[in-house]
Amino acid sequence: MPITSEHAGRRYPPTRPYRVSAEKIAEFAGALGGVDGGDPNPAYGGERPIAPPTFAAVIASRAWDALFDDPDLGLALRRTIHADQRFTWQRPLCDGDTVLATLTIDSVRTRGRLDWVGVRVDLDTTDGEHVCTATSTLLHTRPEEDAA
Repeated sequence: MPITSEHAGRRYPPTRPYRVSAEKIAEFAGALGGVDGGDPNPAYGGERPIAPPTFAAVIASRAWDALFDDPDLGLALRRTIHADQRFTWQRPLCDGDTVLATLTIDSVRTRGRLDWVGVRVDLDTTDGEHVCTATSTLLHTRPEEDAA
């Protein structure tokens, strides 16, 4: 059975804890940038580094596994385009944070073979502090036999 608007509101269990470290922050910041590579922002290094804002996608994407592994939805990563990504921050991710990611399906809209799936991933520390909400729009093409 393919995903439908009836799946909106479905919430999945949190991911395994993800430990943010200075090394992971430096590696991610090093992958950002243009021709010279890397983002030289000093906030991403030093004694108390913070993560670049888009680092949250590393953790949020781990929560997507539950979505694509859910047999009720019929979603396939190979037929999915990540169309939009937004972050709402309470504070930056910091070296030493241990974070859980919890995914909720916010909305589903279907037209023919195309599903627009809105998902929200809440990033919270293992101490219960809310750090960030990552929202995404995924465009998913259904196999022809599942077209509505």
